[in-house]
Amino acid sequence: MSLNWITVMRASACALAAGQAWAICPAWQEGASYRAGDTVAYAAANYTARVAHTAHVGANWNPPASPTLWLAGGSCAGAPEPTPEPTPSPTPGPSAPFAKHALVGYWHNFANPSGDAYPLSQVSDDWDVIAVAFADDAGNGKLSFALDPKAGPEAQFIQDVRAKQAKGKKVVLSLGGQNGSVTLNTPAQAQNFVNSLYAIIVKFGFDGIDLDLESGVSQGAPIIGNLIGAVKQLKAKVGAGFYLSMAPEHPYVQGGYVAYGSIWGAYLPIIDALRDDLSVIHVQYYNNGGLNTPYSNAALAEGSVDMLVGGSKMLIEGFPLAYGASGSFKGLRPDQVAFGVPSGRSSANSGFVSADTVIKSLDCLMALKNCGSVKPSQAYPSFRGVMSWSINWDRKDGFPFSRPVGASLRGRN
Repeated sequence: MSLNWITVMRASACALAAGQAWAICPAWQEGASYRAGDTVAYAAANYTARVAHTAHVGANWNPPASPTLWLAGGSCAGAPEPTPEPTPSPTPGPSAPFAKHALVGYWHNFANPSGDAYPLSQVSDDWDVIAVAFADDAGNGKLSFALDPKAGPEAQFIQDVRAKQAKGKKVVLSLGGQNGSVTLNTPAQAQNFVNSLYAIIVKFGFDGIDLDLESGVSQGAPIIGNLIGAVKQLKAKVGAGFYLSMAPEHPYVQGGYVAYGSIWGAYLPIIDALRDDLSVIHVQYYNNGGLNTPYSNAALAEGSVDMLVGGSKMLIEGFPLAYGASGSFKGLRPDQVAFGVPSGRSSANSGFVSADTVIKSLDCLMALKNCGSVKPSQAYPSFRGVMSWSINWDRKDGFPFSRPVGASLRGRN
């Protein structure tokens, strides 16, 4: 459904089945809220609401165009006009801050060995940020989002998004993934990126986006400058509450310590240019082997406290590029940094960490306790938290990750 302004029919008539008397049905109105069973008139026909929903301005959810929301037919007997929303413009979602210490997870909008997609309402409340995986590349810079049928009807998904937000959760749309890509080689493609994403955010009520681009990003590629400009433009359209996260693999970030070219450190210009817009970055410390850091002559082992602490320390405290030959990366605020790990042994090829290892890493970063050989220069009690792939794998495995890690994070608030 496109973002088009429409002309609303202000009144229509409907026949009462008994006695053929006439009563005026309330005209469908953009911006109004409807309950299941409400009947409206639109273009000389009657429609009955299937589910409770709000016809957000600009979403073009008129009855004929929204069969998941409206059923053709119905009669009215002087039902009151619905109360319009007070805000006359699209409202992509609430702008409340997210959890001080957050558990971020990816929800599959697809089937894989973890099982089928399932309704968003079934996601455990242990997860503070739900990244919906993934938007689809529609070509020429455009993105699209089609809900998996197993996740339920669109109208219910939209209501589920708002219900999660009402609980203080963030629900964001993730771009990329292992097999995803987006082409931003020209300003025109960048504009298509902005326009298509904004329409999706308005339609579904997402709080923002997650950049999980795992291919196509390399030093000097046009996508870097175009992506930076596009994200800034998108934030300006959505507003100050726009949520932006990033989930690069560690070669694209800390890899710049060893070499600064090609993919090595390729995300750093994006991070640096968007640091004032960034909500959180959670680098993926899995599927890519050990991590080279300034703190050890040897690479820090994948799946260790040292790797999670060392990678986070680099992002907060900064680090030299190409062993100092190419300048340095200036650190981020501690509350902008989290670390990304698999939820279990089946959810990644390598890099498994136990919940105990995750909690010890948080202890080290936030309180200088339970550290290994690598320690931050000071405690960072505002360190944001943990990202995991994925919500679905964790559920399939019986919640061995989200329950203990979520409890640990909540205990630090």
